[in-house]
Amino acid sequence: MISRKERLIRALNLSPHPEGGYFRETYRSPMNLPVHQQTEAFDGPRAACTGIYYLLGAGDFSAFHRIKSDEMWHHYEGEALTIHQIFSDGLYQAVTLGRDIGAGGRPQYVIPAGTWFAVTVDADPETNPDAYALAGCTVSPGFDFKDFEMAKGYMLKNAFPEHADLISDLVRD
Repeated sequence: MISRKERLIRALNLSPHPEGGYFRETYRSPMNLPVHQQTEAFDGPRAACTGIYYLLGAGDFSAFHRIKSDEMWHHYEGEALTIHQIFSDGLYQAVTLGRDIGAGGRPQYVIPAGTWFAVTVDADPETNPDAYALAGCTVSPGFDFKDFEMAKGYMLKNAFPEHADLISDLVRD
């Protein structure tokens, strides 16, 4: 029998993402913003907004990375997710993205531009190997891989040594 996770990957035509998990872009605004005039962070115009489906299975993770735009996450189905954030001042914050608001979950959450973050599924892969979470991500100004930076573990650990163990668990180098 095919798991719900595998059925979603096929039905939504998801592809492996470099940071982990699976994704497919679902929206790219036809309107471009001249963001290079507003900040030096961007090297040219960007779509006003982009959106993706993002699926992560138990035992996998979205590795620490950052982008130059705000990124809003939306929980659609499956297990809750933990968004692990390290802010520029070294503050660590974990946020639960999920539908159980009574247990502290949030159905959507915005990660501020430039914040290092990683994401894990709140399920034990040993006892629930088919567990997954289906989420959506909306980025504004729109996502461009030129604005994406995958963390190098040694550099992130040097910058934030107090979080070295977490960083070691959630990088891919």
